[in-house]
Amino acid sequence: MPGAPSFDDLTPEEQAQAQAMAAELAEARARLAETPSAVVVANHAMGLYELGAIHLSDDPPNLTEAKVAIDAMAAVVDALPGRLGEHEETLRAARSQIQMAYVELSQQEDG
Repeated sequence: MPGAPSFDDLTPEEQAQAQAMAAELAEARARLAETPSAVVVANHAMGLYELGAIHLSDDPPNLTEAKVAIDAMAAVVDALPGRLGEHEETLRAARSQIQMAYVELSQQEDG
């Protein structure tokens, strides 16, 4: 980035802070690399579930935004049958639950 200071332009305190941040990032990357991908994907899928639930709980529900999150969760879960490990059944149940909630709220809004 033009105009950004180089590491040598930083004060000793700023250099120490940058080095500490780099070390924390390296540790986080190492932990993530040790975690099975199925666990990370399941965590992200549940994040999509939560995002959908947040939009459904708005007053009034934001069905357009909820549908994006719900469809994204379904796409992940449906694309990986047999590959999500011990979390697969929980994810499938959560997907069905949030889809049913979406349908119910859509029908309430239509009616």
